[in-house]
Amino acid sequence: MDDKTKIRLTAAEMAMLWTQYINDTASICVNSYFLEKVEDMEVKTVIEYALNASKQNITFLKELFTKESFPVPMGFTEKDVHVNAPRLFSDTYFLMYLRNMSVLGMTAGGVSLGLVTRPEVVTFFKSVLKKAVGLQDLTRDLMLKQGTYVRPPFISTPDKVDFIERQSFLTGFLGEKRALLAQEITMLFNNIQTNAIGKTLITGFAQTAQSREVKDYFIRGKRIAQKHIDIFSDILKKEDLPAPMTWDTALSDSTIPVFSEKLMMFHVSGMIAAGIGNYGASMSGSPRRDLGLKYASLIPEIALYAEDGANIMIKHGWLEEPPQSDNREKLINGE
Repeated sequence: MDDKTKIRLTAAEMAMLWTQYINDTASICVNSYFLEKVEDMEVKTVIEYALNASKQNITFLKELFTKESFPVPMGFTEKDVHVNAPRLFSDTYFLMYLRNMSVLGMTAGGVSLGLVTRPEVVTFFKSVLKKAVGLQDLTRDLMLKQGTYVRPPFISTPDKVDFIERQSFLTGFLGEKRALLAQEITMLFNNIQTNAIGKTLITGFAQTAQSREVKDYFIRGKRIAQKHIDIFSDILKKEDLPAPMTWDTALSDSTIPVFSEKLMMFHVSGMIAAGIGNYGASMSGSPRRDLGLKYASLIPEIALYAEDGANIMIKHGWLEEPPQSDNREKLINGE
């Protein structure tokens, strides 16, 4: 029987493994700083879990890349973080940040498992998913214990099973609007939370960025995040539903650089990509037309913001090129 580990990596496996490597090197930088600054011993345990998980992933990925004669990506190193810089975020924010990262990790791990085929790569992404679930459990349990976990709104339990009888179920512009569905409330709530977490992070980045170009880019992102928080919060408030709190107070007044501008720009680009994905999912999960069109109107704004960020990264040589297919035309022409 053929050895399945001798089969070349597919494009999907290259993409997922390469992306995982880049993300884990960034995570090591961020969590190394968190670990240096954390004061709460319970939060410290969670940070150590996240940091060790990323280090274990990197060990496996380096070995696999070497075996496959695949160039090990540059990613991020200790040069991209100053662990001795003053505290920028609170312990509470560390926990909220890690909970959000665990959600992204579960999503990425699940997508990867649906696309990879080589046995050792499948096993690896199973472990990635398991670690992300473990991090979610640790952060959720500790936030519930410490009283910092913000639950989605409560609504009344349905009295009976019912079916939709009128097209007005889909409307949202003219006439009477129906009440929000549970799934629509969930999408709005989640988008407020992720924008709030992102706003605090990007505000810290703006405080500590050194170049005017990068600082202005982060300030623009902060304003976009606040605008989107306000839009989604207003929708919930009009339905007499509570909007989740924000965590601006989780940020110190330090202006001393913590992370390299390369790492900060990469981090923001990753958050934008996740945000676009969230809005796309929210569109598909929000039958009321006004909500779907609201998400659709916001996606181009953050997509343009992402493009401007990519241009800054390319300009400064910060954007590492992912694996890509051969350019047959150039090969034929000897270029």
